[in-house]
Amino acid sequence: MANEFDVVVIGSGPGGYVCAIKAAQLGLKTAIVEKDETLGGTCLNVGCIPSKALLHASEMYHEAGHGFDALGIDVGKPKLNLEKMMAHKDATVKANVDGVSFLMNKNKITVFHGMGSIPAKGQVAVTGGDGKVETLAAKNIVIATGSEVAGIPGVEVEFDDAVIVSSDNAISLPKVPKSMVVVGGGVIGLELGSVWSRLGADVTVVEYLGSILGGMDGGVAKQFQRTLKKQGFTFKMNSKVTAVAKEGSKGLVTFEPVKGGDAETIEADVVLVATGRRPFTSNLGLEALGVEMERGVVKTNAQWRTNVDGIYAIGDVTDGPMLAHKAEDEGVAVAETIAGQHGHVNYGVIPGVVYTMPEVASVGATEEQLKADGVDYVAGQFPFTANGRARAMNATDGFVKFLADKKTDKVLGCHIVGFGAGDMIHEVAVLMEFGGSSEDLGRTCHAHPTLSEAVKEAALATFAKPLHM
Repeated sequence: MANEFDVVVIGSGPGGYVCAIKAAQLGLKTAIVEKDETLGGTCLNVGCIPSKALLHASEMYHEAGHGFDALGIDVGKPKLNLEKMMAHKDATVKANVDGVSFLMNKNKITVFHGMGSIPAKGQVAVTGGDGKVETLAAKNIVIATGSEVAGIPGVEVEFDDAVIVSSDNAISLPKVPKSMVVVGGGVIGLELGSVWSRLGADVTVVEYLGSILGGMDGGVAKQFQRTLKKQGFTFKMNSKVTAVAKEGSKGLVTFEPVKGGDAETIEADVVLVATGRRPFTSNLGLEALGVEMERGVVKTNAQWRTNVDGIYAIGDVTDGPMLAHKAEDEGVAVAETIAGQHGHVNYGVIPGVVYTMPEVASVGATEEQLKADGVDYVAGQFPFTANGRARAMNATDGFVKFLADKKTDKVLGCHIVGFGAGDMIHEVAVLMEFGGSSEDLGRTCHAHPTLSEAVKEAALATFAKPLHM
């Protein structure tokens, strides 16, 4: 029958579409279900891709106004054309979304548009915008429905897409706000806050914790926060938000010290609530099927199988970091598993990147994690101020930090703050994937002058320490 498939993937984000493509390439008759009109999920439509387009464009604008003169380039004061910048962002999104559609056709994957649910084992119901339901028969079902904006725990927030906004709308503001309050000092808030700060907004970040980028290496977070302060950011740390409201054309954010004290209210043209995301599973009917879940997260085993036979889950709906590349790797691994192969994801080597300027990149354990686990380790560090290429580029902010086992020198983690950190982190990821040591990398010849020499020097600094202890 036409609607019988070996694999039906629910959700066409990075995890979903990569899973579908791999399954089709392995000879499985595959379908994908997407609730929105376009494929690509949050990442391609309102997340990773459009935000990076705006980050790059705003960086170029800021560099033209503040960095060109020092290089002997006189262009005068740049003029912002926000409408054209948004057009660049939209064109970038369209190109990527169209690319996914092309890949679906190329790999003969059947696409169904509508809200997907699982009424019974082996069945996927697709409810279209007109309310009509189409039922698909599936030997295997992969849940890849991603995540949605979480809001602020215990605080009622009414998003209006203009003054009180989520990350979905902060990429499409019609004008540059004079002031912006970002609730949450995580990756999303700092990236989008950076965009609007560079374009002219006064940005204040209100964060519950005592440091930004919760979960990242403490030394990296402190250095990065100092850099953002130099760029004009204001931080309200250890602050619990108790109310977010709209009053006239302004947004109001009320917060108080976490340890107790007087409340404070800040007024802003735009309030961006960026306090994280939660799995999007509410419409799938998983509870009725008996799929085991915990706080909205779908529980899976080492092969991404749920407790219900024939149903798998990957990406943001499962445990672990909500990262597109983590979902992609899981998508490939699940397709291989369904095809009878042996899919694998090394969760200890998943890099994370903050695409600000400078960038922040991390892979493996943080120093705090190693201390908590009682691991005997050594740390080595090298600043970009001592790197010739960085000096030539006026990009000396930041450093590279290695963490390695004290006895074996096996690299356990690496953390970078600096220009191009998101690209440089990958040689360490490869090194760690093969169980390499800091000596292995430190003795590998690096071209001169390059920013990557700082990675080599940090590795050498790490390797040298055990020799003198």
